[in-house]
Amino acid sequence: MSQTQDAASAITVSFEGWKKRVSVFLVGQTVTMFGSMLVQYAILWHLTLTTKSGVVLALAAVFGFLPQAIVSIFGGVWADRVNRKLMIIFSDAAIALATLGLALLMLSGVDDLWLIFVVMAVRSIGAGVQMPAVSALLPQLVPGDQLMRVNGINSSVQSSLTILAPVAAAGVYATMSLTGILFIDVVTAVIGVALLATVKVPTLARAASLDKPSYFADLKDGIQYTFTHDLVRWVLVIFAIVFLLIVAPSNLSPLMLVRTFGDEVWMLTVLELSFGVGMVLGGALIAVLASKLDRLSTIIGTSIAFGVMAIAMGFTTNLIVFYALFFLIGLTVPAFSTSAFTLLQETVEPERQGRVFGFVGIVMSLAMPIGMAVLGPLADVVSVELLLIVTGAATVVIATMAVLLPGGKRAIAAAHASTGPATETE
Repeated sequence: MSQTQDAASAITVSFEGWKKRVSVFLVGQTVTMFGSMLVQYAILWHLTLTTKSGVVLALAAVFGFLPQAIVSIFGGVWADRVNRKLMIIFSDAAIALATLGLALLMLSGVDDLWLIFVVMAVRSIGAGVQMPAVSALLPQLVPGDQLMRVNGINSSVQSSLTILAPVAAAGVYATMSLTGILFIDVVTAVIGVALLATVKVPTLARAASLDKPSYFADLKDGIQYTFTHDLVRWVLVIFAIVFLLIVAPSNLSPLMLVRTFGDEVWMLTVLELSFGVGMVLGGALIAVLASKLDRLSTIIGTSIAFGVMAIAMGFTTNLIVFYALFFLIGLTVPAFSTSAFTLLQETVEPERQGRVFGFVGIVMSLAMPIGMAVLGPLADVVSVELLLIVTGAATVVIATMAVLLPGGKRAIAAAHASTGPATETE
């Protein structure tokens, strides 16, 4: 039997009792992510309150994003060469140990900025290693016709954390300071690792084989595959466009709110809640409607919808309409991201998914900070409204051209060839 057949056989066997295994996996990931988000908010608040320095916050962004972007491609290669479950466990354990070390040092009175930055870098590296492995592991646990639904459920659960985590972080930070949250994150990491350890995940035959190409041969193959595969390249370009032209300017929406409607805290709170609630409901809708949605059409439609809503936000002078539009953007995000991830999971061979999702991680880690680096300073020269209108219009034009140009047509043909009619799996 060939290695490909071995891999397919292993994955088929893994689908027996898949719902229980997926539930345990997602619960473990949710617990771990909750702890990570607590730390993310707490460190940002701690640096803001203790330093009141824009330079420090800029450095925090560099240490928080750049290592993940650099490591993601290498993490993707590892995810195609080793057991992905063990890879996730080891990265979680490394992050937890670094966090525990910082907590113990802070308890002893050592709280130098460089220590916080080092731990942020370690956590970012861990995320760069983990993200490709998690994204590539899920198709090993879930039948292909259920991927969209499971991704939608996962998106809804993760979105709910964006509502709960800031509230929980504020309460814990007010009573226990940053150190307490660091210890909580270590506990959640231990729980997540323990749950994942109970999940049976088949090792791909390629990863188990001693006769495989060298690491750098795999790296070269992954780069070549990602940039020559019409559909994969197209999805990455769409991701970059949305993160550059929609996600980045959306982060300026609080600034527009303060300048245009008022600077009361409740206004900012409602803005964040409207987006978070929209994302939760959007993920739930995707889970319900998964079998009825065409992946490619959803990606194209939501990309254009993002642009239209950004333009509308730029023109609105009514606070309620502004909130409603932000809610609709949140509602649309899971449809875009879930469709894109599911399409890649359905299209790319299991043996290459780690490397492809490594490139997705790079795009997600770099596109938004690059966009903010350009648009942030511009927001002090021109109005946020104008930036939203311009970037929204650019998104509509580019997304439309991405469908009409020859490369887009080839990607659409490849998508239709790779996804057949879904059948329900119990």
